[in-house]
Parts: sequence; structure tokens; C-alpha cells
Amino acid sequence: MSTDKGMDKQRFLISSGIQVQTLELWIEQHWLVPRETAEGLEFTDTDVARAGFIRELKQDFGANDAGIDVILHLVDQIHGLRQILSDLRAGMEKPLE
Repeated sequence: MSTDKGMDKQRFLISSGIQVQTLELWIEQHWLVPRETAEGLEFTDTDVARAGFIRELKQDFGANDAGIDVILHLVDQIHGLRQILSDLRAGMEKPLE
């Protein structure tokens, strides 16, 4: 379970160092998927880290948008598999009743 604290859009922009237009584009491309609340979009520390990762891919590695799509998809799959393995491990550690 995530322990990330929620932050509003303005705080996210300050924390991530990206511009509003960039944020809107990345949300449109589903590179960032903030939680929608009654108060607006809610971001987490994980979203800030992901934005930094995307920025590094673009600026430092020269990845294009199609490349970033593939990279983020693979990273998400890896995280999903790690969660499944963690759940399996926890299930195996439980004593049989």
C-alpha cells in the first residue's frame, strides 16, 4: 500500500519543476495519472519521481514520445510484477491454519 501524501496541482508543479503545459500534455498521454478528487487533481511523491524520470528520459537520453511510451509501459509492468511477487511471498510466509 502506498504511503504517498497527496498534493495539489500547484504544489506538484513546484515539486516536479515542470510547466503547466507539460503537465497537461503528460496527463493527456497518460504518462501521469493523478487521482481526481472533489478539490481537483491530487498528485503523490511517486508522481513527482515519475515526472523527473520522464524529464530525464527526454532531456538526458533524448528519448522521443514513442520511446517514452514504451519505457513507461515496461516500467509499470515491472512494478506490477514486483507487487505480485511480494504478495505471493507474503502469502507463502503465512502459517497454514
